[in-house]
Amino acid sequence: MELFNATDVVKDYAGHRALDHVSISVEEQSIFGLLGPNGAGKTTLIRIINQITAPDSGEIYFMGRKVKSTDIQYIGYLPEERGLYKKMKVGEQALYLAQLKGLSRNDALKNLKKWFEKFEIQGWWNKKVEELSKGMAQKVQFITTVIHEPKLLIFDEPFSGFDPINANLLKNEILQLKEQGATIIFSTHNMGSVEEVCDHIALIHKSRKILDGNIYDIKENHKLGIFEIETPTLTDITANFSGNGFQLIENEIRGNRQRVKFQKSEHESNREVLQKLTAQLDISAFREVIPSMNDVFIQVVEQANLSK
Repeated sequence: MELFNATDVVKDYAGHRALDHVSISVEEQSIFGLLGPNGAGKTTLIRIINQITAPDSGEIYFMGRKVKSTDIQYIGYLPEERGLYKKMKVGEQALYLAQLKGLSRNDALKNLKKWFEKFEIQGWWNKKVEELSKGMAQKVQFITTVIHEPKLLIFDEPFSGFDPINANLLKNEILQLKEQGATIIFSTHNMGSVEEVCDHIALIHKSRKILDGNIYDIKENHKLGIFEIETPTLTDITANFSGNGFQLIENEIRGNRQRVKFQKSEHESNREVLQKLTAQLDISAFREVIPSMNDVFIQVVEQANLSK
């Protein structure tokens, strides 16, 4: 079931088209990756979802109907540029923001205590925000984003400024929020994070959506016919394929493991490729290399640039 969708959204700023007929659909209790190079239009779309600005045309739907101004209470937004008041004490500010989001003082204190204990930051309650490191301040803002248990969470570069340990902590919390029922839009340049947390992605480039789909399907559809083959002893695979019905394009030797790229027919299976190999070679391991999301990102953006 869809929790949110944007249909044919257009947004112009002073002669510049920031979004050009962009449509996305976000399934309930999923993590949706909103990707794209800097200036692609991601932030504009996030601002429209948060009702900070409105589209020039197109429709925004939330919970099965057109979005209303009161729907903002069901959304939690963690922007890339953080916005805590530096002179306020951490606890005082967190309590204030939680109450702004509709929690009573007692419920806000109870929920904040739980989160501060989970992040092991109880000792920061009476510190001023300006005393905190960037990563510490981001933990506080993450808490204030999720404290009212919104239906839709939007995280814009949530791991920025975190060391690997705390980035992993935050990643696990995001996955747990999904398991508890939250729907998440996740915008980042870190393709490794996308592979770890996202179910579905949309890639926006130069204001247009150029890719959309399930992570697994996208990676499968962008395979380049590269295989990793391991032999018991170092073997020059290139010497074995002349006239074998497919062309060896690339041979990258790493010990007894080689990466080779074949131009195989559209209907030729990996099993058939392996049969051709084993007819002439002693093979101990064989697998097709699945591209990373970083590889897919570069490939699709470069193709889009060439098609202009």
